[in-house]
Amino acid sequence: MAAHATGPAPPDGGLEHPLPAPLTDADFLPVDPAKAEIGRLLFYDKILSGNRNISCGTCHHHDHAGTDGLSLGIGEGGTGVGPARSAGIGESRIAKRIPRNAQALWNLGHRDIRVLFHDGRLEVSDLYGNGFNSPAQEWLPQGLPDIVAAQALLPMASQFEMAGNTGENEVIGAVHDRVDYGWPILAKRVRTIPAYGAAFVAAFERIDAPAQVSIVEIATALSHFIRAEWRNHDSPFDRYLAGDAKALDPEQEAGMRLFYGEAGCAGCHSGPLLTDQRFRALGLPQFGPGRTRQWDPMVRDVGRMAESNRLEDAYRFRTPALRNVALTAPYGHNGAYPTLEGMVRHHLDPEGARAAWRPETARLPDAPWLAPIDFVVRDDRLETARHAAARDIDLPPRTEEEIAQIVAFLEALTGATAGTRPMGRPDTVPSGLPVD
Repeated sequence: MAAHATGPAPPDGGLEHPLPAPLTDADFLPVDPAKAEIGRLLFYDKILSGNRNISCGTCHHHDHAGTDGLSLGIGEGGTGVGPARSAGIGESRIAKRIPRNAQALWNLGHRDIRVLFHDGRLEVSDLYGNGFNSPAQEWLPQGLPDIVAAQALLPMASQFEMAGNTGENEVIGAVHDRVDYGWPILAKRVRTIPAYGAAFVAAFERIDAPAQVSIVEIATALSHFIRAEWRNHDSPFDRYLAGDAKALDPEQEAGMRLFYGEAGCAGCHSGPLLTDQRFRALGLPQFGPGRTRQWDPMVRDVGRMAESNRLEDAYRFRTPALRNVALTAPYGHNGAYPTLEGMVRHHLDPEGARAAWRPETARLPDAPWLAPIDFVVRDDRLETARHAAARDIDLPPRTEEEIAQIVAFLEALTGATAGTRPMGRPDTVPSGLPVD
């Protein structure tokens, strides 16, 4: 962590919302280095995908601050990494865009995190007796140590993210029978690779032989890596909170005072990670295939309502955490805005910003066979009206100078060491498959 003056956090100075306490390593779940090293390899190993052609790191890449730089991701069937990723060709090309923007992984190991994904479909809960309320319901395996381990499993069972299309491999066939049937297949792939088997035996006390390695140990290793690799809290703002009154320049400090004061940003972006982990409808421009429910009559994304089945949750999405936000464009649950300024302006004038938004603003790799539905929702007058009516953000207008100050503060949330991760991307993985 970068050096800074020590001492109490600066006084709030009459701010409408309190400044958070400085983050410390004690605020995060502990990490086992041996488990994290296994997770580092698995994170970039395509062995965990049905067709052995995509890894966690493909869409959460080190070169793109743990994201992919796209509005909507290109999952199973695509080629390349980041904004240059293509939608594939021939029979193996993608069948659908990923409906939502790939979320960043920063500080997921914080002890306060209780809900993940844009719609909150994974929560810490005793509902199903396994510690979590998730799309896998009672079929999520027992023994997962934390919410990060639980979230690591879900993309492996997703057709368009990692599992592959029907008929292409044994994993997706098993998943279609029941969501948890694919995980044992993936676990066997991993544990029968000698280097992985030996590493699990060495790192996990309860594992005496490779044959005992299950998807729980794999998810646990991934969690240790994600929690270690993407922990970062050495930004100018963090130094300011720790007592260095000069850590922010005048424009950044003015932006901070607006953020926690009369601009109202901290009404949602509160707490240690600058998120209240609740859900809001911002009225972002609609596009893409949507994350449709079983009986949805059109292409759309109703957000939290799909999980809660509560009409009042329609079009609401989880408030994102903001540390290192300047590194993780584009912004919004569907990546509608390529710049922080654009996203700030939308918050201040949702209706005007949405009216001015143009499809070419979205970062969508070319896929002509999907083009007919990419923006079809914008032609649905009734859906557009429902979407606009659900909006629940109402912030006071700001001057051009104030907008620039808020953006400057958001940029001051970038860690001094954010670009230098402690473990990094591996050059090779035990499966021998290529590393993106």
